[in-house]
Amino acid sequence: MTGEQGRILPLIQGEFRISDRPNDVITTILGSCIATCLHDPVARIGGANHFLVPGCDSDHGEELRFGINAMELLINSLIRRGAEKSRLTAKVFGGARMTAKGNNIGLSNAEFAIWFLDNEGIACVSRSIGGTRGRKLKFWPESGRVSQMFMTDRAAETVLPEVVPKPAPRPAASGSGDVTFL
Repeated sequence: MTGEQGRILPLIQGEFRISDRPNDVITTILGSCIATCLHDPVARIGGANHFLVPGCDSDHGEELRFGINAMELLINSLIRRGAEKSRLTAKVFGGARMTAKGNNIGLSNAEFAIWFLDNEGIACVSRSIGGTRGRKLKFWPESGRVSQMFMTDRAAETVLPEVVPKPAPRPAASGSGDVTFL
């Protein structure tokens, strides 16, 4: 999609996008997923990924829904297009706890992203992770600028008042042995 200001590059789960074109914007919506935005200020190129779970490189091949692969493929693609790993800076978003029950995959995703960047020597210069609200992101890869908008609180939307069902009316005795299930 192209606008007067540049291309809009939608980013969905399991994908990554890169660009060096002025005014291109990568957009995504996050809940418990993570988006890592990488930028090389000298080459004026950047990219972002959107992964669902941390994963393990020996278990999942090149599936981008796994963080380990999404991170490696994004970095390698940027380097192939002229970025230098030593100049890359990162901004990390997402990792919200979207349900009150069960494991906190958002926390696991966020911890993985920060660990991975640290392990690769890539400075994380900004982050907005955790919480209970989703995020809408706009990332301008050529400049490295990111805009974030929080979505409504997911927990508030999913809490419903307790409903006590009314008992079913008892069928009238007919004497024929027929039973009606309501």
